[in-house]
Amino acid sequence: MSGWRALFIKEVLRFWKVAFQTVAAPIVTALLYLLIFGHVLEEHVQVYDGVSYTAFLLPGLAMMSLLQNAFANSSSSLIQSKIMGNLVFVLVAPLSHWAWFVAYVGSSVLRGLVVGGGVLLVTAWAAPLRWAHPGWIVVFAVLGAALLGSLGVIAGLWAEKFDQMAAFQNFIIMPMTFLSGVFYSIHSLPPLWQAVSHLNPFFYMIDGARYGFFGVSDVSPWLSLAVVSMALLAVAGLTIHLLRIGYKVRH
Repeated sequence: MSGWRALFIKEVLRFWKVAFQTVAAPIVTALLYLLIFGHVLEEHVQVYDGVSYTAFLLPGLAMMSLLQNAFANSSSSLIQSKIMGNLVFVLVAPLSHWAWFVAYVGSSVLRGLVVGGGVLLVTAWAAPLRWAHPGWIVVFAVLGAALLGSLGVIAGLWAEKFDQMAAFQNFIIMPMTFLSGVFYSIHSLPPLWQAVSHLNPFFYMIDGARYGFFGVSDVSPWLSLAVVSMALLAVAGLTIHLLRIGYKVRH
């Protein structure tokens, strides 16, 4: 048991020692999104009855920051270790693939929760939030961070150069995040794009979290929970398999 704990602590210290970059910078970015979109659209858009656009925006920004940073934590750690050559010190340690998975994904969940909580804390002045069902917020935050942390491990194992990692993030993670309903309700989209949005698991994470805040959402939170859980099981299963066979790290 001490093995995964040591690797977990190492991964937590890795991002915490540069917290200005890994925690503070994403919070500032979310604050800028809030200032721009909230100021421009506050008087023109209302998604839910009795909920201002700024209040609608806050959970989406918090979840977007959480998901992006959970992915960035595990993916950046692995690609940096591979390129710098210090991954060999983890490889020679008697650690199972489960220890790798728990440490890398667990630290990603922690970073995601810290950043997401920081966004809510810093933007609390902008609009009141209802906190209708806090349990749903925690569930979708943890599941979403675990899913993106697992996806980050896959990306880190696959990528051999920083530009490959950048391509993975810019062409997969960023579009899926921005097209998940962070800044809008999917009901405002044409039917075709509504159908496309329902194929995006990121939509269900953010919509489920919004239900936790406001008690209303675009789809049932139970449907969101089912989709996110199935996506996590699939991605986590693939991640554990790749770690077990040592994909691109032991050969």
